[in-house]
Amino acid sequence: MPLSISRATLADLDSLLLLMRHMQRDDPWAEAFDELCVRNNLAELLHDPRYGLICLVREKDNPVAYLVICFDFSLEYRGKGAWIDELFVEPAHRGQGIGTRLLDLAETVSSEHGAQTLHLEVNHGNRAIELYRRRAFVDHHRYLMTKWLTPSPS
Repeated sequence: MPLSISRATLADLDSLLLLMRHMQRDDPWAEAFDELCVRNNLAELLHDPRYGLICLVREKDNPVAYLVICFDFSLEYRGKGAWIDELFVEPAHRGQGIGTRLLDLAETVSSEHGAQTLHLEVNHGNRAIELYRRRAFVDHHRYLMTKWLTPSPS
């Protein structure tokens, strides 16, 4: 079945939330998934491309995968950077090259938006880590550490 990949819009919000709920079952975030907060943040990201962009993969009209790219700025990494904040493919559609296509898209779109680097995080034990390594993403000998500047949702 042919797949289409397009830039997500506000009209895709519910489809994205559905896929995100599926991702939470498969590979949950370390932080609580507060759907109202996620909905509001998705809407803001979809509204303001300075923050990043979202691509949605569909088979006919059914959403089957998505990619979220967010931008940052770093002196160490030579300026504007991009993060693969989310990449999810429904289990029934894995092994068909969708993840590879989304990684290609992430590289292209990030470069087109002036990013010098493309980063991602992956949970320990996630099977996709080998795909990322094959695509020249390297492990750092650093810890990812986070401090909440607002009270953490409980």
